[in-house]
Amino acid sequence: MSASSFCVSPRKSPYQRLSRRMRDISGDRGVLKDVIREGAGELVTPDASVLVKYSGYLEHMDKPFDSNCFRKTPRLMKLGEDITLWGMELGLLSMRRGELARFLFKPAYAYGTLGCPPLIPPNTTVLFEIELLDFLDSAESDKFCALSAEQQDQFPLQKVLKVAATEREFGNYLFRQSRFYDAKVRYKRALLLLHRRSAPPEEQHLVEAAKLLVLLNLSFTYLKLERPATALRYGEQALIIDRKNAKALFRCGQVCWRAGTGEQMPKKR
Repeated sequence: MSASSFCVSPRKSPYQRLSRRMRDISGDRGVLKDVIREGAGELVTPDASVLVKYSGYLEHMDKPFDSNCFRKTPRLMKLGEDITLWGMELGLLSMRRGELARFLFKPAYAYGTLGCPPLIPPNTTVLFEIELLDFLDSAESDKFCALSAEQQDQFPLQKVLKVAATEREFGNYLFRQSRFYDAKVRYKRALLLLHRRSAPPEEQHLVEAAKLLVLLNLSFTYLKLERPATALRYGEQALIIDRKNAKALFRCGQVCWRAGTGEQMPKKR
């Protein structure tokens, strides 16, 4: 029997076996991806802020060395600023809302040749499971809000409505985190854009509908900030747009009750 008969091919590690059925998204097999659950809609944009759940694993270990899944409300993280792993940023740019995926990051896309002692050994490939809950792209909004009113007027109404909606979405996220002051700032930015934009009569209803959503949010936010008089003012402005709006009526009633004024709810206009 020849010596070659005694040669045994080396067993592949779990990550090596997994990598064989994963898609290369970096072009050099430094970041590999396996979709567990498909998402929907557009891909994450390069300047987006993402809301994700993630867990990072070392090979041959069942418990994650890093995870944010224990948090009730994950923190909104901006690409290029809050995401420290290059592999994770590339991975997120390949994802859509609702997607759940598994990634392998080679050392160059993760913790490098030095690792991150004592948790991550040198030259370590890591696995991350990432769920993209949502993402918001503020780059377009930030650039637009930095323009003068005259410059903003050069853009079509749909652009203004889109930017205002983005500001409101950021406000909603901050509100859910109980960051009411920061949410108020975002809502006011949206309202300012809508207030100073004139629209032809046939499109004015679009502006009013967008204003109504922001005014209702501002009223509730000022309630949380314990400023009932301001909350009532925004609630009344919402009623001017829609005098039968149930949320606006309820919000004004809340304000009067909390303030203990005994006042009647604002009359329908």
